[in-house]
Amino acid sequence: MPHPLTLSRREFCAGAAASLLAVHVPGAAAADSAYSLVAATDRRRILRSAAEYLPLPIQTITAIPAPNSPGGPHDYVSQADYFWPDPKNPSGPYINRDGQSNPANFNGHRRVMIELSIRMPALTAAGLLTHDHRYAVRAGDYLRAWFADPATRMNPNLEFAQGVHGVSTGRSYGIIDTLHLVEVARAATLLDGSAMSGRDREAVQAWFRDYLNWMKTSDKGRKERAAKNNHATCWALQAAEYARATGDEGAREELRAWYRDTLLPDQLGLDGSFPRELARTKPYSYSIFNFDVMASLAQSLDTPPRPEGERLTTFALPDGRRLCRAAAFLYPYLKDKSAWPYEKDVEHFDALPVRSPGLLFAGLACHRDAYIALWKTLNPDPTDPEIIRNYPVRQPLLWV
Repeated sequence: MPHPLTLSRREFCAGAAASLLAVHVPGAAAADSAYSLVAATDRRRILRSAAEYLPLPIQTITAIPAPNSPGGPHDYVSQADYFWPDPKNPSGPYINRDGQSNPANFNGHRRVMIELSIRMPALTAAGLLTHDHRYAVRAGDYLRAWFADPATRMNPNLEFAQGVHGVSTGRSYGIIDTLHLVEVARAATLLDGSAMSGRDREAVQAWFRDYLNWMKTSDKGRKERAAKNNHATCWALQAAEYARATGDEGAREELRAWYRDTLLPDQLGLDGSFPRELARTKPYSYSIFNFDVMASLAQSLDTPPRPEGERLTTFALPDGRRLCRAAAFLYPYLKDKSAWPYEKDVEHFDALPVRSPGLLFAGLACHRDAYIALWKTLNPDPTDPEIIRNYPVRQPLLWV
């Protein structure tokens, strides 16, 4: 097996060809591959975005000093979104207002990480579509700056993420911030040898290996894995893609078992809803978010193509609960938000829905043309910062 970060163009194309033989769009588009479908849908969008990103400067967290940081310049820092000053004790510990983001919180490190997560995968996708090495080289520049260069790299941990003023310098919940590295890690495995030197590729792979080890062994990482809602799903998607980037198939096999035995039965209701997300103050957005992440997790763990009986995108529990049922539950409300029968989100309800990667992945797996048709019509490039924060898969071309 070739080094995950040094696939030659021939090796990549051979693997892609195998994938195309294994996955087909259902119904009227059965003759076309999933890759061809997404390429045809997104080609102009990808090339337009990549042309915009190509000349832009690259910033990492070292360029954005965090006020009162408990760590050093290479340590990622963020503050918990839903925590605010206590009106009864303005100088004391912050208090929680679930679903309501505090715009005064420090967001500089997350902002540049999201820039990375938007630009680098788009450049990679443009390189796959055009074979223009300028895109691959620039994508490699992002990887080098964030994960290899000693002057600008981020430390491979999240000890200081989503801290709460007066309470904690960092919490387990902060690990969800690096959900924005998932598509970066996936894109890294699709770059050919022209993107970076061998030494830099090894450094990038070592970074993801070290970060995955921190996620698995640190107190914060273990606590996040044990969460009962979207935080656990997000932990699993991160672990799946970081293990993929480092060739850790043993970890990915453990995640497949965890999906079947724990994540799906603990989170999905018999009607296809996610009850814990419906109980939040933003039930619409969190239901879509958890569906998208869970579908992306199944899609991740199904690649390279697995035998039909082992595919998580079609796996069903004995009582019938499966990804297809979650898609069937959400589809009417993605198509017509006014039909949503639950409480509206306390914020940003009007900015949804956007293009759901879960809708695409479920449409392919569940043979539902209607899901794919709706996916095509939804906005793929939201501008609302809150929506972007919960939108980690923007280039499905890299996933099919």
